[in-house]
Amino acid sequence: MEYMAEAAERSPGHIYFQPPGTWIQCALESRELLALCLKKIKAPLSKVRLVDAAFVWTEPHSKRLKVKLTIQKEVMNGAILQQVFVVDYVVQPQMCGDCHRVEAKDFWKTVVQVRQKTLHKKTFYYLEQLILKYGMHQNTLRIKEIHDGLDFYYSSKQHAQKMVEFLQCTVPCRYKASQRLISQDIHSNTYNYKSTFSVEIVPICKDNVVCLSPKLAQSLGNMNQICVCIRVTSAIHLIDPNTLQVADIDGSTFWSQPFNSLCHPKQLEEFIVMDCSIVRDLKRSAGAGMISKKHTLGEVWVQKTSEMNTDKQYFCRTHLGHLLNPGDLVLGFDLANCNLNDEHVNKMNSDRVPDVVLIKKSYDRTKRQRRRNWKLKELPRERENMDTDDERQYQDFLEDLEEDEAIRKNVNVYRDSTIPVESDTDDEGAPRISLAEMLEDLHISQDATGEEGDSMMT
Repeated sequence: MEYMAEAAERSPGHIYFQPPGTWIQCALESRELLALCLKKIKAPLSKVRLVDAAFVWTEPHSKRLKVKLTIQKEVMNGAILQQVFVVDYVVQPQMCGDCHRVEAKDFWKTVVQVRQKTLHKKTFYYLEQLILKYGMHQNTLRIKEIHDGLDFYYSSKQHAQKMVEFLQCTVPCRYKASQRLISQDIHSNTYNYKSTFSVEIVPICKDNVVCLSPKLAQSLGNMNQICVCIRVTSAIHLIDPNTLQVADIDGSTFWSQPFNSLCHPKQLEEFIVMDCSIVRDLKRSAGAGMISKKHTLGEVWVQKTSEMNTDKQYFCRTHLGHLLNPGDLVLGFDLANCNLNDEHVNKMNSDRVPDVVLIKKSYDRTKRQRRRNWKLKELPRERENMDTDDERQYQDFLEDLEEDEAIRKNVNVYRDSTIPVESDTDDEGAPRISLAEMLEDLHISQDATGEEGDSMMT
């Protein structure tokens, strides 16, 4: 008898092979397993009458099954002869065809290639947490991380299509499908293909400064062309730092009227706030769209920390008026001294382009890392290389989770028991995640017999 070797960890009973090509799950000494054993000796039993059949106890790890049979047969002159004997079965481990392909590591039928043409991986870190939360990685053969994306390998095209549908619901993207013929049988008219789904995510990340086309800006409620991306979920969420007007752009709208990020994340510069005043009465133009209630419009004078020995200051409007006070440090882009190579910016009047666009308030990163008493899970994947820039980008993503509750509600945050619990606020007022939003990380241990969960029962 053959049973599937990998099934013992996933089910209470083994999965046994039933010729010609099916597998059935049976518990030890069950009626289903007894019926399977009797089918193995169906031919000899056809000449006698089976009266009784029962299991004889054997050690569960002995790979032996014993069945006690009672048979009868009529002999000469109507006499009936009865005999009791025991049949021994040897259980041999065997893998099904799908498990063989999985263990081969190199076998796959479909691959989903997810790419984003940006220099920051914030969107991929967010997507990774969504995949973990909804268990979309369970059917993958392997996951490989490359420079500008992830590759998901599957043994079934249906599982890959399910992943593509999930990506379309969670991030703005588009995809192309292709297939390559591997082999064919002209006699049975069967074909073997390898399929590829190429998924491209919009090249916009959180905290990017973008310039919309005049037509798109007008369709979004006559907002200014220079906007800041505050988050990327199933759509691109933009805010106008001059009016607090917000707009959501889905994937289809982006691909029909594309736009690019104006500045590289490494071009963020540190400014110090010299003066800040709140704008109370804002005149809105006709046809204006929604206004953000979570932000406050402010007019600030800032100076670069690298130019403190000069008197050069910059004036700008910002959506961070509720966070900034004189003396605070803030990160932003210096558009006045930056070479902007964008077709929409080149056509704009220079008076409409702000000198500085502030992105977020700056806190002491070392203190935030030391007081961070939570952690995230990661996908089991193969990495080509991981440099220090990847670690910096990952820390940026963790800080975004602390600052943005809208993104945090879609992510499973686990409490890190190695870090002591402190108060939710510190001297700088840096945002933190409360204990009520954290999950306890569950670890199922094994006892000496190899059974899972026994230590949790004591």
